[in-house]
This record gives sequence, C-alpha cells and structure tokens, in this order.
Amino acid sequence: SLLNSLVLSMCCAALSCREQRTLIRFKTKPVNTLMDVLRHRPGWVEVKDEGEWDFYWCDVRWLQKNFDQTYMNKHVRISHFRNYYELTQKNYMVKNLKRFRKQLEREAGKVEAAKCDFFPKTFDMPREYHLFVDEFRKSPGVTWIMKPVARSQGKGIFLFRRLKDIMDWRKGTAGKKLISVEAQPVHANINPSGSHDTKSSDDQKDEIPAENYVAQRNICYTNQFSLTGRKFDLRVYVLVMSYNPLQAWLTRFTLNIDDHYVHLTNVAVQKKSPDYHPGKGCKWMLQRFRQYLVSKHGPEAVETLFSDMDNIFIRCLQSVQKVIISDKHCFELYGYDILIDQDLKPWLLGINASPSLMASSQEDYELKTCLLEDTLHVVDMEARLTGREKRVGGFDLMWNDGPVSREEGPADLFRMRTFVTNTHLGCVNDRKEQLRQLFSSL
Repeated sequence: SLLNSLVLSMCCAALSCREQRTLIRFKTKPVNTLMDVLRHRPGWVEVKDEGEWDFYWCDVRWLQKNFDQTYMNKHVRISHFRNYYELTQKNYMVKNLKRFRKQLEREAGKVEAAKCDFFPKTFDMPREYHLFVDEFRKSPGVTWIMKPVARSQGKGIFLFRRLKDIMDWRKGTAGKKLISVEAQPVHANINPSGSHDTKSSDDQKDEIPAENYVAQRNICYTNQFSLTGRKFDLRVYVLVMSYNPLQAWLTRFTLNIDDHYVHLTNVAVQKKSPDYHPGKGCKWMLQRFRQYLVSKHGPEAVETLFSDMDNIFIRCLQSVQKVIISDKHCFELYGYDILIDQDLKPWLLGINASPSLMASSQEDYELKTCLLEDTLHVVDMEARLTGREKRVGGFDLMWNDGPVSREEGPADLFRMRTFVTNTHLGCVNDRKEQLRQLFSSL
C-alpha cells in the first residue's frame, strides 16, 4: 500500500510537471515571420514588458547586458550562447579556424588539417597589416576585399587591387569616403560586396570599433561558379543545441541569386534594384539548385560538393567548441554563407548568429516560417521528443557528440568508410508528413 501510494505520488508529480509545460510564455522583438510563428504555436502566450518568460528569442544587446543578471529555471531557453561572437565575428572566426587547423596538423597530420582549407587567405586588420602586405606583394593584380568585422548589409565593404586604395581605411575614414554599397552600380571600377543579413548584425556593431576589418582574397571575383549567368551564394541554416557535447542539426532548406549587381548576393542590396520583383524575390530553393547541379555535373560530383559543405559546418563548430560557453539554457540558429567556385569547391564567406528572419517574398516567408516552426520543434519546450530522433521536420541531426549515421547501425561503420552522414541538404523534404508521423507516435 505504501509502495503504491509512492508510485501514484510520483506519477502525479510527473503529470503536474508535464501540464505546466503545455503553457509556454515567450518574449521576442516583433519580426514578421518569427512573431507569426510564435503567436500561432498552440499553448504559447506572449509576455510583454517585465513579465516572467520561459522562452526568449532575444537580440545580442539584451544578451550582453542581462544574461549574467537573469535567473533561469531548468526548462528556460534563450536563442544565443553568451560568447556567440567567437564564431560569427569575422576576425574571431578566422582566428579560431586557423588555430583549429594548426591543432589538427599537430594531432592528426596535414591531410586532416587540409579539410579546414575552405576559407580564403584572410588577415585581421590592422593587427596583421604587415603580414597582409607581404602576401599582397606575392600576387600583384589580385583583387582583395575589405570587410568590417561586425557589420551587415554590405556596409563598409570595398574591393581593391592596389595598396594605395586602402589609404582611406588606414586613416580611419573608410566609412566616410567610400561609396555606399546600396548606391554602387554594376559598371563601377571598384564594387563593394556584402553578407545576407538585412537586420540583425547591426546589433553586433558596437562590440568592435568600425576601423577593425579583415582583408580577404576575393574568391568570387574571378573563379565563382555562375548559375544561368548569375552570381550567387548559399545560405544554409545550422541549429546548435549544445557545445558540450556538440549537438548540431542541419536544415534541408535556400539559395540566393545575384542578378543586378556585380559580386552582390545580399538581399538587402538586391531589393534596391529597379528590376527587383517583391513577389518573386531573388532566391531559389536549395532542392531546385541541387537538381540543376546534378543535370550539369552528375550525381557523384554533387554528392561530393554537399559532403564538403557538411565538413565546413562541423569543422567551424569544432573550432570554437572549447571556447564557446555552453549553457544548457542556450541554443543558436546559425546562418552559413557558402560560395561555390568553378571547380565545385565550397568556400565559407561568413557565419551569422542572427540570420535575418524578415521575408523578402512570399516564398521566402513560407520557407522561414517552416524553418522557425521546426527550430521550435527541436528546441522542444513542450518536452514531446524522446531524445532519440534523427530527424524533426526539415532538420536532420548531423552531429551528436560524434557524426550521426544516415542508416541505423554500429558506430564502427564510420571507421570502415561505409558511414554516410545523416544529412539531406537540398533533398526532397516531406516535412509535413514526417512531423505528422513523429508527433502522432509520441
């Protein structure tokens, strides 16, 4: 009788705890797709002002000012890791990748270290200015690109071929004298270029003074793969639930296309073109892009390309795994910007901790709505998942304290070279049916 009472008491306590999780209090800034998804999620209630919350999709300024002073219960979740900038600020990202590559060379040899050769020659300016000058003089006539380390929308970015072209930057007047990216036409001699984000990276611009730049050899100037005559790059989303141990999910979802400005694949810039169509936007779905590549280059070459991109996603996360503060309350939705050259080699352009969630077209709205819905499914505030899932909607679990196999089987298959990573980037995505089966079984 006593044992039965104890079991009944424990069951009631568990049920009570579960009932509490059916009501999720959330906070966020009003962004069209994000707010729509949160407000339409069953059992989720918006909290305004200083009310208590369970889930906060915050901006980085709030994180910097309030995280250490905020008490969070075990179930509470927040949308950034505290030192997210170790991966997303351009100079820190390159510093960590260079360090990680040297570590791999010491521990595993040059062949393994070569798997990190997916970003162009890059120098932290002004700290590495003299190293940059030495490299610059080895290849006269090569085009370089200067990027401020913590801005977005192409602001402050410019191309150059001569050292004297960066005198304005050295004098601290680059932002004042150089022509703005928004107004630069295709026929100019020096063209600026930028990243995708239309909103959020401005939250980061106060972290490092504007005069801090990276100088980078410009891959896209001469050797970029073109798509039906257009320059483009890929935006791929990776969701990290933990760094210790590392757990990363890869979406199956988007592609950006530049059609009006040379070297610009930034949607914030494209929207200013007189030829821009707000209903159609300037994006392709990744599935359509993969089909196009297969028709031109064959399935084996395309499979190798997408496998190389998987390598980029994981190596970048590994490069900061030991420096990111992995807090159980935090998750991060990263936006990777990938450029593909004429040899079908992928290059990392940058990583955004706050990828834009504003929709540029109806198709983009639908894509980002699905992306955010599935992000919330994986974050699982309602505690519906078992923890054994390898796919949730449009997300595939690609790393869980080690690579995740596409097929069920023992871990030593990886050593036998028959291991295939559980990623399906650009493949057919029957997410609605998968979600229906997943949650009906739960």
